[in-house]
This record gives sequence, C-alpha cells and structure tokens, in this order.
Amino acid sequence: MSKLPMKDLQGKAAGEYDLADDLLIYDKGLQAVQDAVVNHRANLRQGSASTLGKGEVAGSNRKLWKQKGTGRARTGLRQSPVWRGGGVVFGPKPRDYSRTQNKREARLAFRRAISEKIAAGGVIVVEELTLTAPKTREFAALMTAMGVQAPAMFVTEGVQTDVVRAARNIPRVEVTTADLLHTYQVLRYPTLVITRAGMTALEARLRKAKGGKA
Repeated sequence: MSKLPMKDLQGKAAGEYDLADDLLIYDKGLQAVQDAVVNHRANLRQGSASTLGKGEVAGSNRKLWKQKGTGRARTGLRQSPVWRGGGVVFGPKPRDYSRTQNKREARLAFRRAISEKIAAGGVIVVEELTLTAPKTREFAALMTAMGVQAPAMFVTEGVQTDVVRAARNIPRVEVTTADLLHTYQVLRYPTLVITRAGMTALEARLRKAKGGKA
C-alpha cells in the first residue's frame, strides 16, 4: 500500500490514505505521457493564422515602370513578395492542429503521471473542502493553513461551485473534478490537493484504467 498524507483544513495531520500499489505503474507509459501532453497542447491551438499570397493581395495589374531604359531593376506586379505590402511566400493558412490518442494509451499515460506525482510526494489528501462563503480571501487562508502554495491543483469528487468561485481569482490555482483531471494537469501542477471523496473516485478511475472493474 502507498501511504498518502492526509490533512484537515487547519493543516494538521489527519492520518494517511491507503492506495493499492497495483494501481500505480512505473515501468512503462513514458511515451504515452509524452503523446498525451503533445496532443493536449496541439488541441489548444486555434490554427487561425492566415496570410495573403501574391494572388490575394489587392492591387493593380499595371507594370510599375517599363522593362528597359530606367536603370532600375525590372519589376512586374505591385503584389510581388519582394515589395513591402506584397504577398507572402509560403505563409501560414488556417489549419487544424488537433490530434487524437486512443483510450488505452490515454489511460496508461494518466496512470503513469499519477504514479510519478505520488512517488514525488506531490499529492495531499484532505478530508473535505468546505467554505462558509465563496470568497477568495477565505480560500487563500485555507491554502496558507494547509501549507499549499501556488501553483496547485485542487481535485474534488463533484463540482463545488463555492470552491470554484473562490479559487478562480488566485493565479496558478485551478479546481477540477476527479473524472475531469487529465494528464497535462497532473504534470503542470507540482501539488495536487485531493479530497478524500475525490481520491476514492480517482482510485476507481485508476482501477478502470488498469483493466479491472470500476
């Protein structure tokens, strides 16, 4: 069993959370993690960059000056790429950067990422995340009490509106649910703060990724 430290909202030790070692994986999955990160970042790209070629730039077809006798280099269209304001050669055009990853590889990547995070001591389990009001000041005080500094990811079992609203104004702090947590988030944030119920849901997800029953 892997022992994960548990804390209460005052930052005091509240025991340990036992996680079965067979749910973690360290001997494979690095390439799957790499692919998951590349895919996620590629899918964030809009692909909306666009430039105008010589045939798309507005302008007259008139020859700027006669071919010979001026002492200047010969020239043709004003839209030529050699002119300022002319067309762009091999410039970017709108394109789709999205990529896919099969479910089996994505689950392997997630297991490996979580395993590495646990091995590095970057996972803290709390009994629950409760606030008296959705106030940023209260959430910041809660982080200070638990000894958690940004950047950090908070993971709950379900959507807790008050927690999301209280944390959204704190830079480099994000709140998500156990079923929506993905590999890139696990790697991006050095600290994962997970509620006990969220950890139970995450454990079921890891068991499903391993191939057992959820």
